[in-house]
Amino acid sequence: MGLGNIQLMPDQLANKIAAGEVVERPASVIKELVENSIDANSTWIKVELEEAGLSGIKVSDNGDGMSAEDCEKAFLRHATSKISSEGDLFRVRSLGFRGEALASIAAVSRLSVRTSNGKKAGTQLEIEGGKLISREKSDARKGTDILVKDIFFNTPARLKYMKTIHTELGHITDVLNRIALSYPHIRFECIHNQKRLFYTSGRGDQRQVIGQIYGMQTAKKMLPIKHETLDFKITGYAARPEITRANRNYISSIINGRFIRNPMINKAILKGYHTLLPIGRYPLVVINIDMDPYLVDVNVHPSKLEVRFSKEKELFSAIETAIKDVFKQETLIPEPVPKQSQKDQTEQSYFTFDNQRSKESTAPDIPWNDLLTKTEEFPERQKDFSETDYSMDDTESPSVQESWYSASEENLEDDYVPETQKDEKERVPVLYPVGQAHGTYIIAQNDQGLYLIDQHAAQERIKYEFYREKVGIVTEELQQLLVPLTFEFSKQEAIFIQAHQEELKQVGLFFEPFGEHTFIIRSHPQWLPKGEEEETIRDMVDQVLENQKVDIKQLREDAAILMSCKRSIKANHHLNYDDMFRLLEDLRQCQDPFTCPHGRPIIIFFSEYELEKMFKRVM
Repeated sequence: MGLGNIQLMPDQLANKIAAGEVVERPASVIKELVENSIDANSTWIKVELEEAGLSGIKVSDNGDGMSAEDCEKAFLRHATSKISSEGDLFRVRSLGFRGEALASIAAVSRLSVRTSNGKKAGTQLEIEGGKLISREKSDARKGTDILVKDIFFNTPARLKYMKTIHTELGHITDVLNRIALSYPHIRFECIHNQKRLFYTSGRGDQRQVIGQIYGMQTAKKMLPIKHETLDFKITGYAARPEITRANRNYISSIINGRFIRNPMINKAILKGYHTLLPIGRYPLVVINIDMDPYLVDVNVHPSKLEVRFSKEKELFSAIETAIKDVFKQETLIPEPVPKQSQKDQTEQSYFTFDNQRSKESTAPDIPWNDLLTKTEEFPERQKDFSETDYSMDDTESPSVQESWYSASEENLEDDYVPETQKDEKERVPVLYPVGQAHGTYIIAQNDQGLYLIDQHAAQERIKYEFYREKVGIVTEELQQLLVPLTFEFSKQEAIFIQAHQEELKQVGLFFEPFGEHTFIIRSHPQWLPKGEEEETIRDMVDQVLENQKVDIKQLREDAAILMSCKRSIKANHHLNYDDMFRLLEDLRQCQDPFTCPHGRPIIIFFSEYELEKMFKRVM
C-alpha cells in the first residue's frame, strides 16, 4: 500500500515540528530568548515569569535591537544574521545561529515583540500561532522586549506533559544559573509572580556569581583554575574536596561562552580530583574552556547543549591537568563546618539546589516554599504582567537595588591566596601525638591547634603511594615460587587473558597456559602483600575481566588502591606513641596526604580559636 504523494509541509506545520525539537518547556523558551539577548550585546537582561512561564514569559534587554525589516524576518524559519555560508558553521561564536528558535516559539504561543535599534521609532509585532496579527510603531528605547503567553496553547498534547510549577521553575532556574555563570559581566534578573527570584551584579566576577547561586560560604571554598595549552585556555573554579554533592549536576562546563553537557569533560574533571573525592560523591566545578571554534562542532543538536570536539583526547588531558594543578600546592585539611549565619542561610535558600532530585525533573529541585515566602517584593514600579510596559533605558539602574546586593556581596577574589604565595611551609605540619580515641583516631597537636587523624585512612594513603610506584617496577623485584600458583578461568576469560599476556606482564602478572582454561604463575613481584599474593592477583585479574580491556595506567592505579587496603591498620587497633609518631611522619612525606585512595578525609583540624570558642573562652 502506498503512503500517498509526497508534498511540502506548510510553514506552520514545519514550525510546530521544529518547536518540538527546540521548545521542550518554558525553560527552553527562556534559554533561546536570553541567548538572543546576549548575542545582541546586552549588558542587562530581565526575565519575568507568571506561573513558572506556563502563563507568561517576558524577556527584556538593553541590546542592539532590530530594525522594522529585520524584526519581521527574525520570525521566519531559518532566518539568521550569524550564518551566511557553509564555512560559517565551522566557526560559530554566537549562541544562536540556526534561525529556528523565534519561529518555533511563535508557532506554539501568543507572542508580542517590541524592539528598536535606538536610531528611530521602534517596531511592535503581535504573532499568534505563527501568524502575524498586527504591526505597529513603538518607542525608540534601544533594546528588545519579548512577551510569550499561553505557551503550547495550540498544541494541547504537548501542554499536558508540562509538570508542576515547582518543577518547571527548577528547570528555569537551572538554565539561568548556567547562563549567569557563563556571562558574569551581564546583569541578570529573574522575577516570578512579581517576586525577585534571582539577581547578579554583572561586574564580571564569576566567583561572586557562584556565591549568588550556591552561597557565599561555598564560594569561599572555590579555588581558581588556570591552565593553558596551544589549543585550549582553561579557567574557572573548583571546590575544595570537602565540598561535594550527590550528583554531577553541579559541574558546569562552558565552551566559548556556551554552557554544554559533555560526559567526557565530566570524566576528565573527576580524573583530576582522583582520590580526593569519596566514592559516589561529585565536586562543584565551573570550568570555562576557550578554543578555536574550528575545534568544536556546536551543530550537533537543535538545543545546542551537545557538542563534538576535534581534539577530544588533548582536551581531556588538559582538563585533568588543570584540575590536578589546583590542588598540588594546597593544604586540604578540612575544618569543622561553622554554623551559618542567618544571612548565609537565607542566601542559600534563594539559590542552592537540594541534592534530592525530583523524579519528574532532570533539573535539581529548589526549596521553593521558603524561597517564595522569603523573597522581597520587587522594589521598583511593577505593573501587571499582562500589560506591555516596555519602558527601560540604557541608564536605568538594576531593578534590584544596589544596596541589597552590596549587603550580601563580598570581595571573594581577595579572599584567596595560593599556597605558593603564603609562608613557605610543608603541606602537613609536624604533628605531635597526644593519644588515641577508640583505637581509631590519633589525637595530635602543634602550636596551631588540635588534629584528629583517621589511622586506617592514613596508612591506606601511605601504602597506596608506595604501591603506585612499585607497580611500575616489575622485573627487578620478582619472587620465584617453589610451587606455582594455579588459576582456572572460563573459556571466554581464558581467551581474553591469552590475548593480553604481554600487557599483564607490565603489572607483574606472568601467566603461562597450563591446560585448556588454566594458567600458572611461577613468579610474582616481591612487594605483593605477604600471605595474600594469590588473592591479590585474583582481584587484579577480576578488575581486568570486568572492564574487558587492559589499560596499563588504570590497572596499575587500581592495583595500588587494592593493595593499599590490605593489612592497613584497622579501627580498634591500639598504637603506642612511637607507632603514632612514625605513622604521622610517613603521612607527611606523601604527595597527597589529605585523603585515602577512596577520597575519605584523613585529617580534621581544630584551630586554637575554634577550641576557645567552643569552650566560651572567646565570644
